[in-house]
Amino acid sequence: MSELGKEVIADWYDQYSKSVLSFILLMVKNYQQAEDLTHDTFVKAYLYHDSFKQYSSEKTWLFSIAHNITVDFLRKRKPSMFFKELIHIKNDDNPLPEEVIQIKEDSYELYKALGELKDTYRKVIVLRKIKEFSIEDTAKILGWSESKVKSTLFRAIPALKYQLVKEGFLDEETI
Repeated sequence: MSELGKEVIADWYDQYSKSVLSFILLMVKNYQQAEDLTHDTFVKAYLYHDSFKQYSSEKTWLFSIAHNITVDFLRKRKPSMFFKELIHIKNDDNPLPEEVIQIKEDSYELYKALGELKDTYRKVIVLRKIKEFSIEDTAKILGWSESKVKSTLFRAIPALKYQLVKEGFLDEETI
């Protein structure tokens, strides 16, 4: 890779690493693991920079890499660990530190409610509404059709509102 390519990846890291980290953290719910997967994302971007065709923005490309690396990680975990986390009920009333995750912007209530949603809902809400990707870019990142992004978001928003009410973070009258 050329020196210019190395500089580009370094610039992308400065610009997008916190955003990629918060996206991964919502999927794995473990800060150390999210840091490792974020690092892996940028290593892969560095290694495959020459294959970046610019069909999408560099941010979309990086989020696609982050999504794929995280999904691979989640698939490879021991099934018992996956099952344990699937049925684990969170008793953690302590919000993550502000420097760990910034969701529009630093909302513990939103983070907690998102954590209770099914994975597909969480991903589409994070990408569309928090990270503000277009429908087209969200579809590219997740490897979905644009219609699947739209329909999933259509179902995810009411599920999030319900979860916020259930957790006591939102009044039913405000819905």
